[in-house]
Amino acid sequence: MNSLTSSEAGAVERARAAPMLAQVEAWSAINSGSRNISGLKAMAALLSDAFATLPGDLTLRPAAAVDAMGANGALSPLAHGDNLHLTVRPEAPIQLLFTGHYDTVFPIDHPFQNVFWRSEGVLGGPGVADMKGGIAVMLAALSAIEGAPGVERIGYEIVLNSDEEVGSPGSAALIAAAAKGKRAAFTYEPSALPDGTLAGARPGSGNFSLFVEGRAAHAGRNPEEGRNALVAAADLALRLAAAKSPGLKVNPARIDGGGPNNVVPDRAVLRVNLRPDTLDDQARAEALIRSSVAAVSAEHDVTITSHGGFARPPKPMTPDAEALFELVRRCGADLGQTIAWKATGGVCDGNNIAACGVPVVDTMGVRGGAIHSEEEYLIVDSLSERAALSALAILRLAEGNA
Repeated sequence: MNSLTSSEAGAVERARAAPMLAQVEAWSAINSGSRNISGLKAMAALLSDAFATLPGDLTLRPAAAVDAMGANGALSPLAHGDNLHLTVRPEAPIQLLFTGHYDTVFPIDHPFQNVFWRSEGVLGGPGVADMKGGIAVMLAALSAIEGAPGVERIGYEIVLNSDEEVGSPGSAALIAAAAKGKRAAFTYEPSALPDGTLAGARPGSGNFSLFVEGRAAHAGRNPEEGRNALVAAADLALRLAAAKSPGLKVNPARIDGGGPNNVVPDRAVLRVNLRPDTLDDQARAEALIRSSVAAVSAEHDVTITSHGGFARPPKPMTPDAEALFELVRRCGADLGQTIAWKATGGVCDGNNIAACGVPVVDTMGVRGGAIHSEEEYLIVDSLSERAALSALAILRLAEGNA
């Protein structure tokens, strides 16, 4: 280690010594898919016990009310798990935010359920990298700095949400409230690349369900009296897809609708995802939705209702964000770690935090890869590496660096 004070060196060693591997193995053995409410409840209980070792006020906050559009266009409530919220020293002069998610993309009936060794030093299992490993790193770093001199200058909030993998619909408001007034934020998604490269700028992401109401008719006797909702939805999908550009990705993903061959279908739902690079691109995407809906409605004589929006705004690399990344890079250098970053196409809660005006590094979690697949893995040595990196970065933020 280079250029570390004695207090920094002590915190780094405490972070490295934390029982992170055992935590990851235990936590990843629990299925906490975003829709598995009972599994999420079990996971929340374990995390509450683990994070109760930190000082402060810990609560489990219910998710905000959310609805979803079904295949018939009707809206119905959609349940999500509780969100862990911990507030520590809210009166301290330096206020930071730490976030993570404990849901995974693997439902309870998915075959990928077990934790196992893929090879020496490489752990496989659902959520080992994304991001139960990251949660263990966060806890280790925060526990380590609690023993450092001057920790009373550092206050922070933690949000561990249960719905990040589905866009954080029930936790976005909690994250936004926790971000208010914060100097900086760390989110513990896995690194963008297995070598530890961080994710820099990110695009935004919007999910829309577009309900098309036409008119049913007999396909043989009087089809001209019908208004084919399926054809209108297909036309809408084609118009949206044709509008993609270097700053805007458009993915029509699914059409629900149709019925017997002898009936003109009167209902269809188009699902589409749009990913704008900048806020200007997002405004263009929103205008695209409006104009395409208006044009298709008029041409096909149908009614179209839009549900959804941009849950993840674009995350640009601002000067404040660059300064925070540079602090993390310097901390890495003093620990013998090479830290770099690059723009990425994915999105996460870091987008939402950045939209609140708070600089954030959102890939402070473990090194690993193949997330969202049965090949997911964690490089075990990165647990201690990243815990040390976080602990040092937090202490230096408290000194007014970045």
